[in-house]
Amino acid sequence: MAGHSKWANIKHRKAREDAKRSKAFTKHTREITVAAREGGGDPNMNARLSLAIQNAKAVNLPKDNIERAIKKGTGELNDGSGNFEEVTYEGYGPGGIAYFIEATSDNLNRTVGEFRYLFNKNGGNLGTDGSVAYLFTQKGSIKVSSENLDEEEFMLAAIDAGADDVEIEEDFFEIFTPREELINVRKKLEEQGFTIEAAELIQIPMTEVSPEPEIAEKNLKLMELFDDHDDVSNVFTNLKLDDETLQLLESKNG
Repeated sequence: MAGHSKWANIKHRKAREDAKRSKAFTKHTREITVAAREGGGDPNMNARLSLAIQNAKAVNLPKDNIERAIKKGTGELNDGSGNFEEVTYEGYGPGGIAYFIEATSDNLNRTVGEFRYLFNKNGGNLGTDGSVAYLFTQKGSIKVSSENLDEEEFMLAAIDAGADDVEIEEDFFEIFTPREELINVRKKLEEQGFTIEAAELIQIPMTEVSPEPEIAEKNLKLMELFDDHDDVSNVFTNLKLDDETLQLLESKNG
């Protein structure tokens, strides 16, 4: 999972920088709305909604925004905007790197057109449903700040809570869980006093591709373009960033 984690580390730092931007608020608001529409507006009875609210609070989404998003999802509030639909897109970036993109959109024709444009302009192509999905497996991901935590003690606590694996990053731990155990593991970690920064379902590549630095750089650019798109919830690829490639890219962009 090393390649995933290096991209996750880049995304995590970026997410912190972007936490106060409306883009981040938009994505969390949409997730709350979709979760409430699918499972009802009571977070005690809707695990997905509960998770969405907790993640929204972690980036300081105002309480009023959360309540409005829930009411929109349950149909209690009609603000005149369209209904959001969840959709996934698959494709290939430069060098044949596989992309699995999760999005929410109120205009699927617009979204697919914009995604196709981003792929084509940056040396990739939009694929058909199922063209890359088989290359990924879904897992739970929980991020916990590593500040003031003992690495070995935390890893033991995480495994005891039901984690499959733990990655050690620069300033946080990422815990991987079976998809169906995400909520339970998060709850157990919170009960032990750990502060959860984010918890979500992610797509992990079953095999990774380590391209030349030039191809890696082109893919990082494309990944950021997708990540910045308001309709995009998550971008997953099978790009592997080894330490040598990262050092070359960092020295080039330094």
